[in-house]
Amino acid sequence: MNSRAVLIAQAIRGPVVLIIVGVLFAIHQAGVLPFSRTWPLIIITFGILKLIERMAMPQQQPPLPPPGGVR
Repeated sequence: MNSRAVLIAQAIRGPVVLIIVGVLFAIHQAGVLPFSRTWPLIIITFGILKLIERMAMPQQQPPLPPPGGVR
């Protein structure tokens, strides 16, 4: 992918986490589940977003060896 995809992946991180936190607090306020049981979803969300960023990054080529070989 290109650098534009990386920028988009980085740009959505904040809003997505904010939405997840809001949903978790709404679930807590509704009495469905306490926040102490749902907070790991925030960590999972960060992990998924970082994986998306890594997949969007361009592949780097390994450095070429110097001419004549290394001794």
